[in-house]
Amino acid sequence: MTGAEVRICVCGDEATGKSSLIMSLWKDEAIPTFSGTVLPMVTMSLGLDAPISTTIVDTSPLPQDRNTLKREIRKANVILLVYSDHYLPVVLCANKSDLRPDVDVAQVAEEEMMPIMQEFKEIDSCIRASAKEHRNVDEAFYLCQRAVTHPIAPLYDSKEQNLKPAAVEALRRIFFLCDKDQDGILNDEEIAKFQNRCFGKPLNPSELDEIKHTLHKISSDCVTDTGITEKGFILLNRIYAEKGRHETTWAILRTFHYTDSLSLKESFLHPKFEVPPFSSAELSPIGYRFFVDLFLLFDKDNDGGLNQSELSSLFRPTPCLPPPWQQQSTTNNFPSSTVCTENGHITLQGWLAQWSMTTFEDPKTTLEYLAYLGFEAPSSSSLSSSSSSSQSATSQTRTTSSSTTTCALKLTKPRKRRRQRRRTQRVERSVVHAYVLGSPSSGKSSLLDALLSRPFTQTYNPTIKPLKTVNSVELPLGKQIYLILSELGELEPAILENPQKLDNCDVIVYTYDSSNPDSFEYLINLRKNHKALDDLPCVYVALKADLDKTTQRSAVQPDQYTEEMGMPPPIHVSVRWSSVAELFVQIAEAALNPLGNFPRTEPEPVDRSSLYLAAGVTACTACAFLYIWRKASPATFGVGVIGWLRSGWVGGWWGAS
Repeated sequence: MTGAEVRICVCGDEATGKSSLIMSLWKDEAIPTFSGTVLPMVTMSLGLDAPISTTIVDTSPLPQDRNTLKREIRKANVILLVYSDHYLPVVLCANKSDLRPDVDVAQVAEEEMMPIMQEFKEIDSCIRASAKEHRNVDEAFYLCQRAVTHPIAPLYDSKEQNLKPAAVEALRRIFFLCDKDQDGILNDEEIAKFQNRCFGKPLNPSELDEIKHTLHKISSDCVTDTGITEKGFILLNRIYAEKGRHETTWAILRTFHYTDSLSLKESFLHPKFEVPPFSSAELSPIGYRFFVDLFLLFDKDNDGGLNQSELSSLFRPTPCLPPPWQQQSTTNNFPSSTVCTENGHITLQGWLAQWSMTTFEDPKTTLEYLAYLGFEAPSSSSLSSSSSSSQSATSQTRTTSSSTTTCALKLTKPRKRRRQRRRTQRVERSVVHAYVLGSPSSGKSSLLDALLSRPFTQTYNPTIKPLKTVNSVELPLGKQIYLILSELGELEPAILENPQKLDNCDVIVYTYDSSNPDSFEYLINLRKNHKALDDLPCVYVALKADLDKTTQRSAVQPDQYTEEMGMPPPIHVSVRWSSVAELFVQIAEAALNPLGNFPRTEPEPVDRSSLYLAAGVTACTACAFLYIWRKASPATFGVGVIGWLRSGWVGGWWGAS
């Protein structure tokens, strides 16, 4: 056609998206949903080389609009026939099989039905039936039901005659989680546990031998002397799909919380777990036990650290490393944010510290990765036996269902609001967070390195993005807590103005360079500009104490400044000294025992309690004396107090003596 105008008639069934398609073209944007009547005729210029005037006509498939549809089709130069590309399973039933009683069923299935199933992905299954003889009638409708409840399409590609990639990936993860000793083989004991978990009944030894024999005939790589390999496990499920027993594969997938789209259930990855205001989330003893066992299982060389290969194996059933571990600066990403060996391999101490920090800051990420890594909640009896060690957990963390991960976490008791905490005695928690503030080059980054016992370096690298380190600290009475130190970098003003960020902090560490005369002035101005800092307990630290101390060019010297606030003087320390470890204990103690570590921002009220007590004692003594006198001389009480003073005292009581 060489005309200057093209007329397109858009036809199709109801709810196939005809109008949405036209609207998307007209507005040149995505149309999420559109529900309305037939659109009016649209004329626009379209074309790659030379724009051509194009008229687009929307139509209705309703019976009352049939004449209009015919008329528009006759006018059109081309018809755009639209259908909804939505998968709907089809069960093919060859009825009236009684008319061919002598036909070999297996031959019909091989020659007639299988080619059709391989050509059309919509066909879920085929069956020969006879209503006259009531043969395979129930089975035909059962196949229809199964096509919905246990669809074959997400699992098996009939054209490729193989499992689909998403199904293979899910089965690999399941194999990984069931291979408890991580030797790449499912031994008989692991298969028995897998069978009982998925199907609730044991597997007969003869049946297991038959499965192994079948797999071995197909490939010798599928079975070893000790059990079934990953390749054999996937092949076995492919055989199930090919033989129409894919409900077995679905039972396995759903036991491990997979949906029909082969993604993990949202409720499994992100169970309900809310942290109340002024509380925090921590790992429970069950959670710590899980991560300890995980570390020991993947430390294959038993060198006390997880190298990159071992970490990759550990996180294989997950999408990647937890996102919070990768969101810091390139020099402070995991595992450099916690304790590592000399070779840079994370230690068990660092591994637990890292998960403690993740749980404190983002408990939903911890719950998500507990699900990915195969955490299994203990039984009701074992969970109740350990409940005494986690009494601060709420009822949502004491759920005993095998599908929940929340029992691996616990909630701390809510803290009082900041302004009320000046009267609190102790904060009950095992993870505390400290902001390290101070002027540039005051030694903040070196202090963070010292928490991880890293050697001091003379190279100065200004901090741009926030840095974090975490390590365990042992308190005087032997209790171990995890201390998180955060250096805020260039985001410091924004973070200090954010009430939510400040509420995530337990203690402020004010640092200054004792050898730099201009360093302390920065802290004075910081407190003036951010009044909310005074609602937090704090510790003042004079770093670089190994250098010559100098007088600060501030209006008030550090010792006098802290004395006026009713606080202890600055702690003089150097990251080169071994005694710096004591500083971390003091920081943790200030967070757990905030009383005495709040700056005094207003004069202390005069304590008149002793005066009130003395006045009360005097009044009580006078009343008691008057009561005794009245009992001793009732006749003289009528003359009054003055008469008693004049005559009663001498003539009554004193005179009698």
